[in-house]
Amino acid sequence: MARALVNLAVGTVVFFLLFLLSQSNPSTSPPRLLPPPHHGTRPAMVLPLFPSSKNSSRTFLHSHRHLLRSDSHSSHPNARMRLYDDLLLNGYYTTRLWIGTPPQQFALIVDTGSTVTYVPCATCEQCGRHQDPKFQPDLSSTYQPVKCNLDCNCDSDRVQCIYERQYAEMSSSSGVLGEDILSFGNQSELVPQRAVFGCENEETGDLYSQHADGIMGLGRGDLSVVDQFVEKGVISDSFSLCYGGMDIGGGAMVLGGISVPSDMVFSYADPVRSPYYNIDLKEIHVAGKQLSLNPSVFDGKYGTVLDSGTTYAYLPEPAFLAFKEAILKELNGLKQIRGPDPNYNDICFSTASSDVSELSKTFPTVEMVFGYQQKLLLSPENYLFRHSKVHGAYCLGIFQNEKDPTTLLGGIIVRNTLVTYDREQSKIGFWKTNCSELWERLHITGAISPSPSSSGKGNSTESPTTTAPDGSPHYDFPGMFRPWFSEDLTWFLFYLNPFQGLELRKIQISKIILDMSLSVNHSYLKPQINKLTEFIAKELDVNASQVHLLNFTSEGNSSLVRLAIVPSDSLTYISNETATNIISRLAEHRVKLPDTFGNYQLVQWKVESSTKQTWWGRNYTVVIMALIIIVVIGLSVYGVWGMWRRKQQTVNSYEPVGAAAPEQELQPL
Repeated sequence: MARALVNLAVGTVVFFLLFLLSQSNPSTSPPRLLPPPHHGTRPAMVLPLFPSSKNSSRTFLHSHRHLLRSDSHSSHPNARMRLYDDLLLNGYYTTRLWIGTPPQQFALIVDTGSTVTYVPCATCEQCGRHQDPKFQPDLSSTYQPVKCNLDCNCDSDRVQCIYERQYAEMSSSSGVLGEDILSFGNQSELVPQRAVFGCENEETGDLYSQHADGIMGLGRGDLSVVDQFVEKGVISDSFSLCYGGMDIGGGAMVLGGISVPSDMVFSYADPVRSPYYNIDLKEIHVAGKQLSLNPSVFDGKYGTVLDSGTTYAYLPEPAFLAFKEAILKELNGLKQIRGPDPNYNDICFSTASSDVSELSKTFPTVEMVFGYQQKLLLSPENYLFRHSKVHGAYCLGIFQNEKDPTTLLGGIIVRNTLVTYDREQSKIGFWKTNCSELWERLHITGAISPSPSSSGKGNSTESPTTTAPDGSPHYDFPGMFRPWFSEDLTWFLFYLNPFQGLELRKIQISKIILDMSLSVNHSYLKPQINKLTEFIAKELDVNASQVHLLNFTSEGNSSLVRLAIVPSDSLTYISNETATNIISRLAEHRVKLPDTFGNYQLVQWKVESSTKQTWWGRNYTVVIMALIIIVVIGLSVYGVWGMWRRKQQTVNSYEPVGAAAPEQELQPL
C-alpha cells in the first residue's frame, strides 16, 4: 500500500514537472499574429477575394455540398492570393502580385476581358498616383526587357517590344514589355515564375485615376498570365472566380483545374466565337415565365460575354425591354423612385426592409437558360444593387447595351457563384455558394466545403514566401514587417490552467507603434501632419485621440512618420483582434489616403504589452510546487511510518503460554 502511494506521488511529480516545463519552454514555432499558410488541395493557383464581415451568416450551401479535391495524379501545384476591394464600391476586385528580385508589390485588377498584365513603370510620366510605388526595373536583378522581334510590336527605335490596350470606357494603357519573376504570396505552392508583363509609360481615363496599380489579364492571348503558365505546364488550362454578395465582399479565385461539384451548371464556351469568354445563353425567365425572345438575340456581334472586369450586366435592346417589362409587372405593388445618380435613368424601387436576405420575398427570381436546358438561378442580389441615397431601396443592375447587340454579363450576375472557366473542355460552369466564406473553408481545411458556422471574417495576409530558421514558413512582408522571431514582437500565447481546463488568455496590448514612409516632401507634409493622423484614424476605425504622433523626420524626398495607436478612453488595452486588423490594413494597403499624402509603406511595427496579472496569475507556479512538495513529503512520511509499524508488528508477534489456539478447519486424513 505504502509503495503504491509512493509510486503515485512520483507519478504526480513527473506529471507536474512536465506541465511546468511545457509552460516555461513554449514551442519553437509559437502561434503567430498572422495565421500560417496552408497547403492547397488541387492543381491550381488560388487567389481568394478579400471578405467583409457584414451579413456573413447568410449562405447558399447545403451541408452535403462540397467542392471535391482535384485528381491526386496531377502534378500541378497551386497558389493562393487574396483579392481585395469591392465590386460595386470600387468597380473591381484586385489581387496582390509581386514582381522582381527583391519583390515589388502591386495591386492588380483581375480582368477576364484583358490579355496582358501591366503595372506603372518608374519611367512613366503620364501615370496616375496609385496604391503602390511604380515598378523600378533597375532595382530588380532578374528583370530583362523583351527585345524587338517578329512576334511583337516594336518601339520607334526597333529596340524593345511594346503593348497598347484600349477599353470601352475610353481608357488606355501603353508601355514596354519586360520579363521578370512573378511571386504569388506565401500561401502558394506554385513557386515564383518568369513571365512577360507590361511596364506602363502612359495611361488615360479610369486607368489614370483608379486606386489600383494595374491589370492582371486573364483573357485569351499569348500575354495572358493564364496562357503563359499553361504553356509552361505549371497549371491546368482552367481558372475559377467567386465574387461575394451584395453586402459581403470576399470569395476566391482559382488559377488551374478543379474537380467541380456534381451539381455545377455548365454552358458551352466557344473558344473561337470571339476574343472573350462566351456562354451559350438561350432564354431568360422571370418569376418562372419565359421572356418572348428569339434565342438569336443573345448571339449578336460578340454573343454573350462573361467579363469579370465589368460591374453590371448589359442586354441588347429587345432583351432589356422584355426583361424590364417583366420585372415591373412582378413589382407592380412597389413604389418606383429616382435613382441615386441624376445622370442616369435607373429603375429603382423602395422596399420596407433593407435586409438582403429578405429580398427574395419581394423580388422575383430570374433564370438564365443555356443550351441543353441547363439553368442558372439568379437571386435578387444578382440583378439588383443597393440605392446609395435611400435606405431600403434597390435598383436594377441590368441595363440596355445602347445599340450594341452584344450581351455583356459583369460581376453582378455571378455574385455568390463559383464560375469555372474550363478552357480545356470549352465550357464554363456555375455553382451557387457563399463566396465570402469560400476562402475561409479553403484556407482552413484545404478544400472548398460548406461550413454553416463559418463567419466569413478572414483577415489573413500574404507576402512572398520565406522560411524561418526552424524551416517553418512565415509571413515576411518585404521592407515592412519584422521577422516572426523579432524581440520586439509580442505574440498571442496559449496557457493551460490545470484547475479551469483549457483556457485562451490573450496578451493585453497597450500600444501599437507604426513606422510609415510617405512619398511626399517633409516640408510639404509638415503643415498637414494633423490631417494625416485624422485620416489614418478614420481609415483604421479608431478615434482620432487614439492616434499619437511620436516622430516626424525627413528621408530624402520622402517623409518618415512614427505613430502610436493607444486604447480608447473607455478601455485599458487594445484587443488582439483590433491590433491584427490595424496592422493588416496598413500592410495590405487597405488604408486609402488622399492623393496629397502620396503613397505610403508600412516600414515596421511592434506592439507593447501591458499584461496585468492577478496574485494567482503571478504566483500559481510557486503555489503548485509547494503543494507538490507537501504532498510528496506527506506521502513519504506516511509510507515510512507504515513500513516501520508493520516491521514492529512482525518482530513482536508471539502467543502467550496457555493461550487458546484458534479453531482449525478439520482436514481429512
